[in-house]
Order: sequence, then C-alpha cells, then structure tokens
Amino acid sequence: MPQWPAGEIATLILEGFDHYREQFRQITNGARVRFEQAQWQEIQKAAAARIALYEECVGIVNRQLRNAYTEQTLLNVMQWPLVKSAYIRLIDVRFDDELAETWYNSIFCSLFSHDEINDGCMFIHTTRPALRVNARVAQTRIYSPAGDIAQALRAIFADYRFEVGYDDHERDVQRLLKQVNENLPDWVCKDPELKIELYESRLYRNKGAYLVGRIYTRDEQWPLVIPLLHREGKGIQIDALITDEADVSIIFSFTRSYFMVRVSYPAEFVNFLQKILPGKHIAELYTSIGFYKHGKSEFYRALINHLANTDDKFVMAPGVRGMVMSVFTLPGFNTVFKVIKDRFSPSKSVDRNTVIEKYRLVKSVDRVGRMADTQEFADFRFPLSKFDPECLAELLEVAPSTVEVEGETVLVRHCWTERRMVPLNLYLDSASEAQVREVLDDYGLAIKQLAAANIFPGDMLLKNFGVTRHGRVVFYDYDEICFLTEVNFRYIPPPRYPEDEMSSEPWYAVAPMDVFPEEFPPFLFSDVKQRRLFSSLHGELFDAKYWQGLQAAIREGKIIDVFPYRRKENPDNGF
Repeated sequence: MPQWPAGEIATLILEGFDHYREQFRQITNGARVRFEQAQWQEIQKAAAARIALYEECVGIVNRQLRNAYTEQTLLNVMQWPLVKSAYIRLIDVRFDDELAETWYNSIFCSLFSHDEINDGCMFIHTTRPALRVNARVAQTRIYSPAGDIAQALRAIFADYRFEVGYDDHERDVQRLLKQVNENLPDWVCKDPELKIELYESRLYRNKGAYLVGRIYTRDEQWPLVIPLLHREGKGIQIDALITDEADVSIIFSFTRSYFMVRVSYPAEFVNFLQKILPGKHIAELYTSIGFYKHGKSEFYRALINHLANTDDKFVMAPGVRGMVMSVFTLPGFNTVFKVIKDRFSPSKSVDRNTVIEKYRLVKSVDRVGRMADTQEFADFRFPLSKFDPECLAELLEVAPSTVEVEGETVLVRHCWTERRMVPLNLYLDSASEAQVREVLDDYGLAIKQLAAANIFPGDMLLKNFGVTRHGRVVFYDYDEICFLTEVNFRYIPPPRYPEDEMSSEPWYAVAPMDVFPEEFPPFLFSDVKQRRLFSSLHGELFDAKYWQGLQAAIREGKIIDVFPYRRKENPDNGF
C-alpha cells in the first residue's frame, strides 16, 4: 500500500503560502511609490485588493489539492495529524511561522466541515514561540539627541527621505520641536540618556505616511508617531509629533483601515508595537498591519482561553434590540457577537444575503475611524454552561436556523464579532451637559467623515452608533449602508394644495434610494434639546445641498482628507 502523502500535501500548502506572501509583499511594497506619486485612488484599490488576496489564494490551493489527489485520499481526516507534523518541520525555520500556521488552518477549513476542527489536525493552539531566542532585535533606528532635539529631528528626516522633497523641512522641525516641549515633561528633553527609536520601515495608509516608534529614558517611555503628508505641488509635509498613548492608540484603532508596512518578521514588529501600546491586544495589532486572518486566530485563542479560565457567561448585549441582528456578549470580554435573525422587522426591506454582503463590504472600504472592523466566523461551538438561560432562550427564538443546542454544546453556525462599545443612546442618558455636547459634535463628525469616504450609513439612529473608551463615536450597524454616490438626496417638494400637508401619505413620489435630509431632525432626536444642539453644531446635514456637494466631489475623483489624529496647528483642510 503506498504511503499516505502527508509531506507532499504539507509542501503544497506551504508553497501556496509563499505565493500569497509574495503577492502580499508586492502590493505592500508599492505603497511608497503610490504615496510619492499621490495616487490616492490607487491606494484605495490596493488596500481592497490586498484584503481580497487571502481568500483568492486559499481558493487556488484548495483547487490544486483537489486536482492532485482523490477525495478518498485528500479528505481522510485521520491522516491529517501527519500533515500537521510535516508542516511544523517545514515552518520551523521561518520568521513568519505564526502566519503560516493560520494559513494551514484556512486550507484545512476550506477542505473540511468545521465539525472536524481539533488540535490534532489544526493549530487551535500555536506551536510557535512568542519570539525566537536567536532572533534579531526589532529593526529600528535609534537617535541620541544629547540635549539637541532639533538636530535629532533633522537627522531623522534626512534618513527617512522620499523621492519627493520636503515642503519646508526646517519649518516643520521647529513646529515639531515646539510640540515635543509642550507634550513631554521639561526634564525629558534635557536628559542626556534620552533616545528616540523608530521602526526602520515607514507605515502607509490612505493619504498619509507614518514613522512609528518611541521616546525613552532609562526609566520612562512615550509612544511616538510622526505623520507625513504629500501636498501635491508642494512636497512632503511633516504634519505632527504625537506622544500621547491614547492618540497613538486611536491611530492603530479597530475602526481604521490596515497599514501597509514592509515587515520581514511580523512577530518582531508586533512585539515592538505592543511595547509602545501595551493596552492593545496582539490580535488587533496583527490586524492593523494587514494580517487580519492571523488577528482572527489570535482573537479566537484569547476567547477560548477566557472561557476556560473565567466564570463569564454570554448575555444579551445592552441596548435596543436590533431589527435584523441579535447581539450577545461576554461581560468580561470586550467583544459583541452578532447573528442574523431568521425574521426581520417589517420595516426592513433587506434579506439575509444582502445583510451578509453589507457586512463584508465594511472589510474592504476605508472605515476612516468611524466603522468598527468585523470578523466573520462559522460554526462557533461553546459550552452550554457558558450561556445565561435568558440569552440562550432569546437566541433560539429569534435565530433558530443559526443557533442550535447539541447536547452540552451551543453551535453558532454564523456570526460576526465586533468591539463592544457603549450605545450612543445609552451614553446620552447618563452624560453630563458637557459630555452631551462633545459626543453629539463627534456624532456629526462621524456622519460627515463616513460621507467623505463615500459611505452613507442609511439608518443613522443613535442606537446604531457606539462610544469607544476614548470617547469617539463609531458606527456599527451595517445592514443599510451603501455608497454615498448611490443615494438620491432630495428636497421635499412644496405641497400642491393645503390638504397635502395634512395627509398621512406623501404627495410626491419616493424612489427606493431617495433620501430627504429635512426629515432627519425628528427622526434622529426625540429629545428636542439635543435636536437643537445638534442643529447648531451640524445643521448642514439637514440640507440636501450639503450631501449633493460631497457626491459631486467624490464623482470628480477627489479623496477627501480624514485625519486619524488632532491637527491643532494644521486645520487647513479635511476633517
């Protein structure tokens, strides 16, 4: 009897991974040229293409395996522990081995039903060391100011040059020097042991480039991010120097598109990021640099570890019950789980497939810091004991085709995970007057910034937005989103007769994509005081002309600036 081809299958899987990584690198490495040449629309296309690349390459390997082996051979799950063992030997010498494990899992899941998931055949738990003992230290450049911060900044920007020259190098150095003095304690800049450490590769996202690292002394450290902009016709502008951990955390937020950065050893770079952002989970950091599938793996491992080591139970998430989705959560785990209901509210015109398409769309568009990233899962299995009885009863009632009980296990056939936030309507219920003003202002900015990215939320009710731990307002309910340019913004026609205004039905025709911003105020705010405040802050959102102007700019190919950081000294354009 011929030997079962475990080694051959493992090799073919790894060759597919190498093909994927090479394609990933090519897209990523083109980021610098796209930035230097101000190819803003190409940047958006490249970001979407890189996200789609993973599933495309998984599909290629799946077909190669099916063409090379009979189903009887390939789908003999009892032999797959041998494939895993052979694969481990192949990836032991690599510096992207943790990503290679996730890739193997993806291939396995593309071949088998999720009933076959187990640690014998797959990498449920990683076999990789966190960092190799003999690995190089993080690939960074270190600068020693020796009391002269300005000279250190000049040296930094000499090292991080572009093919396009700087607009006004010395002006920007002096502005950054001022920001250092304002943001750090006086003694820091005078400390002779002060160091500035920067990752050697620039990070690119949308219209910006970023230098990322830290400022540190013997006893303390601060994260450091320096954004750079390409002002067409002027050159590169050094825009800010950011050392506040909360501000840097927002730049790496789960609401942002993924960075493009040249990383030869991902675990090494993520470890570096974790040192400067200790509040970020490793899953979020991997995701932030484009390895969202491995971020999903790390999230799942954190979830099963949490369930195994706590008494936490799933409960329904606080807030108004959704008309399309049912949402549950673990109180001690900062995530919500969303399942599609079997029956929607009569006011909803979408179907299940449309909802799935909308949620997948969010993964590939620019989220501009205003939409929560999602991860899609199939066939989650949880212990029955981990569900609050009322939560389980509600899920079984509203989504019986998705949630099932199998003995002592609850099977969730399909769901999305998102970061948990405080629903905006609940936040407002207990907010102070100052907090109400601040959060309503940010709510308006969120709507405007989504629109600038060609996204119309559709249902803009307060309950569909959340407030993050940093006080930012984020949209998280996607069943009605669409591209802004698909919407027909209209003014309500004047009544033909006095009786028209008394009618319960409109006196004018309304097409499916027609939207009348004049109707927003009472629709969004039942509280008259909040309605008036919002109108004073963002009243232009109630005017069809505002939306039509944004549509015209987008159709002309303009990519509107939306900055992931505060720009106190450079508020010249964008949001």
